[in-house]
Amino acid sequence: HNLSQNMADGEQIRAFKDFLSNYNKLSEHCFTDCVWDFTTRKVSKGEENCAMNCAEKYLKANQRISTRFQEFQMIANENALSAMNKAL
Repeated sequence: HNLSQNMADGEQIRAFKDFLSNYNKLSEHCFTDCVWDFTTRKVSKGEENCAMNCAEKYLKANQRISTRFQEFQMIANENALSAMNKAL
């Protein structure tokens, strides 16, 4: 039981690290692309719209990549299982 709990905890930590990494990438990318006026403390409407569009595109692209990766992983698993069955 303790081993399975440690594995579950490790998986949660890895998932959280992945989340933070993606969040930091998104923040840096969209900030670099969309924030251009440093002469005022306020975020302009154009900068805000750019950042919102950037974040939405980034998240949608990330979701599509994750979905495709899962599909390819399932196909690879099926091919490996098929090859094992043929070998038997």
